[in-house]
Amino acid sequence: MNVGLPHFLIISVILFALGFFTVLTRRNAVGILMGVELIINAANLNFVAFARYGALQNVLAGHVIPVFGIMIAAAEAAVGLAIVLSIYQNWKSIDTATTTSLRE
Repeated sequence: MNVGLPHFLIISVILFALGFFTVLTRRNAVGILMGVELIINAANLNFVAFARYGALQNVLAGHVIPVFGIMIAAAEAAVGLAIVLSIYQNWKSIDTATTTSLRE
């Protein structure tokens, strides 16, 4: 069996769909952050797959951009967890429905 670009794109679509579903359905802030991480990983998989199987196979950008994506995801996780800890200190819960008073 020959693994090609369509296989990677199918896996990327599945990862993106799972991440999107997680972001929409979770009320827990940590669960929402996990969904965002899945979406970022789907985008990184697309970059690497197109760099490997696309017309520009010798361009290093397809492999460098996911490294930046991973760094951004790590920074997002650190900032997101700091926000979650702050919410927990104020409301004693990480349920996103309890933070509606921030809008007022």
